[in-house]
Amino acid sequence: MEVKGRVALVTGAASGIGKTYAIELLNQGAKVSICDINSTEGEKLADELTVKYGKDRVIFSQCDVTDYPQFEASFQTTIAAFGHIDIVINNAGIMNDRFWELEVDINLNGVIRGTLLAQRFMGTDKGGQGGIVVNTGSNISINPYVSVPIYSATKAAIVSLTRAFGDQYHVELTGVKVMALCPSATDSNLVADVGKQLLSPRYQDAWSRDTASSVPQKAEHVAKALIHILSMGKSGSIWMVENGEPPREVNFPKY
Repeated sequence: MEVKGRVALVTGAASGIGKTYAIELLNQGAKVSICDINSTEGEKLADELTVKYGKDRVIFSQCDVTDYPQFEASFQTTIAAFGHIDIVINNAGIMNDRFWELEVDINLNGVIRGTLLAQRFMGTDKGGQGGIVVNTGSNISINPYVSVPIYSATKAAIVSLTRAFGDQYHVELTGVKVMALCPSATDSNLVADVGKQLLSPRYQDAWSRDTASSVPQKAEHVAKALIHILSMGKSGSIWMVENGEPPREVNFPKY
C-alpha cells in the first residue's frame, strides 16, 4: 500500500513508538488520527503537528483501548473527520507484570478490539474499502524474557492473532490485511522503573540477564520499518526490527 493520501488511526500515539509512527506517516503524506488515553499529551502533540502539517491532516481522539465504546468512538471520530480509514496501528501497550490483568487487557485484548473494529469499519463485507492492520509486537514475541513472563505471553499472543487473522481466508472475507511489527529494545517510555514493573523484585537479576545484550534502537528507525512493511508486507507476516537494522520477516515452520 502506498501511504500517501491514506488515513491512519494509531493507538498509543501520544508518546514513544506510537508518536514516531504518527510523525512518519505524516511525513509520508498520510492523514493521522492520534488516539491515546493521555488527552493532555495527545492534544498537545496534535496541536504541534497541526502547525507543521495542516489542520486537515491531524486529529486527536481520546482512546482507552480497554474501553470498547470509547475505542469504537475513536473509529467513528476518525471517519467523521477524514471520511474513512485505510490503516489501523494497534500500538498501545504497557509492560507491568505486577498489574498483569491490566497488562493483558491493554496489550492483548486491546489489540483484539482494535483488529475487530478495523474489520468492522474497513471490511469490504461491511461496506468498507478494505485496509491494513499492523499490530505492534516485540522481539519478546518470538524469544520470551523469563523476567517478564506475562508481558512475554501478551506479545506472543499478538503474533498468533496476527498470523490467524492475516490468513487469506480472512482477507477474502473482509479485505483487511493484518501484519505485525516486532521491535527489539527501543528508546521509548515503556520501561520507567523496572523494579516496580516486574512481578517480583527477585526477578531483577533475571531482567539483567535478559537485557544484557540489548542495544536500544531509535524509535524513528522502527517508524521507518512500519512504512516498509505497509508498502511491502503480505498479510499474516511478522516482521522483526532490531539493532537499527532493516526489518526482516520471521518465517515459521509448519508442522
